[in-house]
Amino acid sequence: MKFRQSLFWDTDPNKIDTKKNARYIIERILEFGRPDEVGWMFKHYSKRVIKKTLHLPRVQLSPKSRALWSLLIK
Repeated sequence: MKFRQSLFWDTDPNKIDTKKNARYIIERILEFGRPDEVGWMFKHYSKRVIKKTLHLPRVQLSPKSRALWSLLIK
């Protein structure tokens, strides 16, 4: 998948490594992702990895996004 620049405004989306930068990608998609990007995330990362990222102490998510995804990912 080619990531859109507005989702990764602080870096070159073409240089993002999906394994090495998994936390970064998951955080951005959970906070700002479109439905197709959320679908891509669930195809490429296990629910366990997404849930673990969601509950990291310094995750970059707004309280509203964290609450929503906590309810949706059980």
